[in-house]
Amino acid sequence: MRKLILSALAVTVLLASCKNASEGDLNIQETAVLAPQMKAPCATMGVLEANVLHDPSIRERMAKIEKHTKDFIENKDKYQRKLVNGKIVIPIVFHVIYRSASENLSLSTLQAQVDALNADFNMQNPGRNTIPAEFAGVEANIGISFEIQQVIRVQNSKKRSWRPDDKMKYTSQGGSDVVNPQEYLNIWVVNQMPYRGGQILGYAQFPGGSWATDGVVLGANFVGGSDRTATHEVGHWLNLRHIWGDGGCGVDDFVADTPESDAPNRGCPTYPDVSCGSADMTMNFMDYTSDSCLNMFTLGQKARMDAVFAPGGFRASMAD
Repeated sequence: MRKLILSALAVTVLLASCKNASEGDLNIQETAVLAPQMKAPCATMGVLEANVLHDPSIRERMAKIEKHTKDFIENKDKYQRKLVNGKIVIPIVFHVIYRSASENLSLSTLQAQVDALNADFNMQNPGRNTIPAEFAGVEANIGISFEIQQVIRVQNSKKRSWRPDDKMKYTSQGGSDVVNPQEYLNIWVVNQMPYRGGQILGYAQFPGGSWATDGVVLGANFVGGSDRTATHEVGHWLNLRHIWGDGGCGVDDFVADTPESDAPNRGCPTYPDVSCGSADMTMNFMDYTSDSCLNMFTLGQKARMDAVFAPGGFRASMAD
């Protein structure tokens, strides 16, 4: 099992690996870009690298968040949070930025996406019965609920596609400005995000970034009740890393109960799919496995998410 490494040094080493980038080249990791006929699941780490290059202070903020997370995990009893019916309730502001009518997603589609989030974060997703016994013991009910607070619709007839550069998060750039990010989860839905011959499904901003760009971005084609892109990206927004740690064997995702993996998994691998000497947790929402085969978070991942809402956590205001 992975060794829990939550020190500021670990974060510094991770972020120091960024390469030089300009605004025209976001250095999105190659692991997130597939063949033209396939999907490029997640641009979160590439966007983080680019943002750190433009604002190095993000390193320090994220290191402090990791220090707080470690303290929370080691001293849970001293932290208390306010709950509604036993759960944290997160209101969502959707920003639907569209060019054609088909991209202007209906309220029912957005609600279906919220319903899927609620199922996934509360152990109610339909595929749970396929989780292998090896991993069933660490499956976690995150205990977070989501509800629609507001839907903002912006028609941009000139924008055929977007890059993962946060421009959709500004009215001045043809998008929509963030709304009260200390209280709301902002989700921007855009028509498409092509990149190097593939399609980016979405990306998120980790805790510690600018409040002006805080939230999640999703491609319109990857929103709905059967899609798990939002679950994956909200996981990042709540401080979860990819299950394989964005590296090979020995690279950590800061979670003790997720097995090491040498790379992301795709499709629906047959259990056990072994790498680094153990079976991969291919059904974890933070992998790149097909939507229908993503079914769980772990207790260790829950602890990281709980930490951001605890007193002193980056998103503590959402639990007040």
